[in-house]
Amino acid sequence: MPVLAAFIGYVTKLVAIEMMFRPVDFVGRPPLLGWQGIIPRHAGRMGSISMNLLLGRLIDVNQIIGRLEPEKFAEQLREPLTRAVTEVGTDLMTRHQPQLWELLPDEVRRRLLRRIADQAPRTVAELTADIARNPDSYLDVWDMALRNLIADRSALNRLFRDIGAPEFTFIARSGLYFGLVIGLLQAGVWALTHQPLVMPVFGAAIGLSTDWLALKMIFLPREERRFFGVLRWQGLFQRRRDQVATDYAKLVADEVLTAPKIMEALLTGPKSDRLLGLVQRRVSEVVDRQLGVVRPLVVLGVGSQRYRRFKADVAARALELAPLAMGPAMAYAKDALAIEQTIVTAMRAMTPIEFESVLRPAFRQDEWKLIVVGGILGAIVGELQVLLLIG
Repeated sequence: MPVLAAFIGYVTKLVAIEMMFRPVDFVGRPPLLGWQGIIPRHAGRMGSISMNLLLGRLIDVNQIIGRLEPEKFAEQLREPLTRAVTEVGTDLMTRHQPQLWELLPDEVRRRLLRRIADQAPRTVAELTADIARNPDSYLDVWDMALRNLIADRSALNRLFRDIGAPEFTFIARSGLYFGLVIGLLQAGVWALTHQPLVMPVFGAAIGLSTDWLALKMIFLPREERRFFGVLRWQGLFQRRRDQVATDYAKLVADEVLTAPKIMEALLTGPKSDRLLGLVQRRVSEVVDRQLGVVRPLVVLGVGSQRYRRFKADVAARALELAPLAMGPAMAYAKDALAIEQTIVTAMRAMTPIEFESVLRPAFRQDEWKLIVVGGILGAIVGELQVLLLIG
């Protein structure tokens, strides 16, 4: 009986843990006949809770973006920008002014493209400075991160499961130990009563109580306490503060708030139209500046409408090629933003209650269901014990 009780405790814990995260997609017949992991099922709510913590307590987006040095960022892009400008300039000139472009000598074409390419880093530096001064106008980090977490529920699972891996292991093992102790009591009661009802009742008690107790021991007490003057105990998660801060920061920096994803949010997010407007203004200034005193003659020759369309096409193509051109600068951007180090520092400064919120939502959401399921499974296994003993 003690061995079976330990088995009940262990298995019910494993099942409860897996039910938190699996399956990622609903299996069965919705809405009631089936199951989806609690975290994936409530991806929107869980993601919002994580973003509340991340952006409300750990990171100041304006401060992070402000760390980019426009000149240094632009210098990282000099070579890819030169290639991009050459491609864009040649393509647009052959489209808008094919006859004029063909008439120009090769040296004149190269010189013209080189002059524009030389201006590209300066333009990028100006754009970066504009964005850094007011990131909220061009970037919705909340929307970016939440959309990514909802779209990739596996990443959301990792945000909780990887960070709390030792705690989940403790929950499973606690079922083994607690179940063994309760099983000894169960054996004593059975020896005295031989009542078949004892088995499922004790099985349910094992499943319910050990789930509840294990969850409490993960987070409480928040500060280390002495029991009976000898035994010292602190919630497992609280005890691992430094390691959790390091792991959480790395996961967020590598999967949630990465430099490429921030760049993608700038280009395709809900505020990307503002970035397009900014790029159009800057590109227009560059083109006008390069034409200088001959600009009125060019406008007169091609027409003002066609001239404006040309500048708009330059801006659109620049944004189209931006992801590829920006690639070489992502390593610098990651170092400059220093998201991982920022999160580690902020998490180590959190109060115990604030720190608990990193993992607690994974358990709090529908926690009662996990405990009830543990009790039901325990009762079923207890009934099987009866069948084995009587049979």
